[in-house]
Amino acid sequence: MARQETPRKTIPCPTCKKPAVWDKSNPWRPFCSERCRLIDLGDWFDERNRIPDDRPPDDFDPGH
Repeated sequence: MARQETPRKTIPCPTCKKPAVWDKSNPWRPFCSERCRLIDLGDWFDERNRIPDDRPPDDFDPGH
């Protein structure tokens, strides 16, 4: 009897939405490829992706 493989869990790649394998065999997870990972990183560097924060910067001085 042939051993049946367990299906590999996949999730949509955050960049291109193609299925990305979610296990140790995918070094770029949650992305499907290094290309998608670098596109996402570039979006963070260019500030197209941001985490909202209503607090003023640490060097904010309301007296000036």
